[in-house]
Amino acid sequence: MANARALDKRRKSIRNIRKITRTMELIATARFKKAMDRAAAAQDYTDRITQIVRDLAGAGLEVSHPLLADRPDATSATMLMLTSNRGLCGGYNGAVIRAAMLRRTEITGAGSNLSFEISGKRGISAMKFRQVAIDQMYTEFEDSPKFEQVAAIADRLMEEFISGKIDRLDVVYTRFVSISKQLAVTETLLPFKQPTAAELSAQAGSDKAGGGKSGAKADYEFLPSAASILEEVVPASFRVKLFKCFLDAAVSEQIARMVAMKSATENAGDIIKQLSRTYNRARQSRITQEIMEIIGGVEALES
Repeated sequence: MANARALDKRRKSIRNIRKITRTMELIATARFKKAMDRAAAAQDYTDRITQIVRDLAGAGLEVSHPLLADRPDATSATMLMLTSNRGLCGGYNGAVIRAAMLRRTEITGAGSNLSFEISGKRGISAMKFRQVAIDQMYTEFEDSPKFEQVAAIADRLMEEFISGKIDRLDVVYTRFVSISKQLAVTETLLPFKQPTAAELSAQAGSDKAGGGKSGAKADYEFLPSAASILEEVVPASFRVKLFKCFLDAAVSEQIARMVAMKSATENAGDIIKQLSRTYNRARQSRITQEIMEIIGGVEALES
């Protein structure tokens, strides 16, 4: 027979846990809304600055910049993995770590030297457990990464790429697609990708269908020159894209934690219901047993 007192004690303990998980769910929801607003604002800026680079390419100008230089025979690569500082967010970190290990195997298998940089205590702990060498570690990024902090990392990576110290930069993070969809992806940010011919044609068709002006020359006057503008636009675009990766990771982390805590709260509720039923049965059995003992005692006295 189940111990009613032990069941009641366990039920109270799970109720306390449910209060904690419910509070964490509400906190993650509030942080998610703030992070999503920042990511949406950054997306608008990223799209616009990418449009400027596309317009420069579509203006019939020769788009040339050290960050755009393709290096097919890459011998040195850097991989930046973005994870969280805290746990209790479901499979968020695990998916990023698996994607990073897969890309690491591809790069090292091709004979390239790899510099591994990690943001987030969870990713750092996971790589140390796997005895993977870590060259740079960042633990200062939470749910609200600052652009100045990310820009400092971006400037260092751009300097290393231009100087030839690295030939490629891969960023492994969780891309925010929608509230119901986040994907652990590996994106190559260096060399910086300039718009393809297909993208330019699609954009030109879109402008034509919308009645807009076709061609950057009709929309812009380059002063002092398009080349000087490009010198500023391409690095700025890279900084913003890297910052967008950090923002996407922050949003996805809060969504993962929100979902995990919601699931934990619901599971705690189910366990409490099961314990309550078991507790009631045990209590009923105990009362029945006591009644039977009393009846048996009365009958013994009467006899």
